[in-house]
Amino acid sequence: MLVRGPDRWRLPSGTPNQAETAEATAARVVYKLTGYLVDGSQTLEPQDTVSAVVCQLLTESPSDGASLPPEDIRWTPFTETTNAALSTVVRTYLDGHTPV
Repeated sequence: MLVRGPDRWRLPSGTPNQAETAEATAARVVYKLTGYLVDGSQTLEPQDTVSAVVCQLLTESPSDGASLPPEDIRWTPFTETTNAALSTVVRTYLDGHTPV
């Protein structure tokens, strides 16, 4: 899932609340931005001081109240993420995994 950024598509991202795990931050931010429930299942090893969390989708449809409109949310196959703003850790993960 990518969300529209100011100049290109990117991953949803946000700042953790006090004492919040990376997995909980990912789930909260994705829900707040998109309305989709996800489970932050795997934190990737940080590279270049950037960390990322692999999430599993828990709902097929978003709930009402997402802060982004549907046109600012895009489901993208791994092979079509070349122009997205992705960190090194995410690109490394995508290069080594086959979509399920």
